[in-house]
Amino acid sequence: MINVTYPEFLANTLKLNHEDFEHEIKVSALVKLYELGKLSSGVAAKVLGISRLDFLELLHLYQVSVIGNNDVNDIREDYNNA
Repeated sequence: MINVTYPEFLANTLKLNHEDFEHEIKVSALVKLYELGKLSSGVAAKVLGISRLDFLELLHLYQVSVIGNNDVNDIREDYNNA
């Protein structure tokens, strides 16, 4: 587990309660790591406790391409983690 300290006004600015803000930070971080090619969609989905398909659908909300800059090895890893 990783704890992140942030000022309370940040969650308030987004009109989120503490739990929803923490979830948003977690999802945002995983989506960004996927976008940067640091994480497969399968691993990100596993961390979030959702299906890979649900994670791929979530990418649309963050305006991140499902295809991204994946090479063949990344696609194989996603397939194996699905």
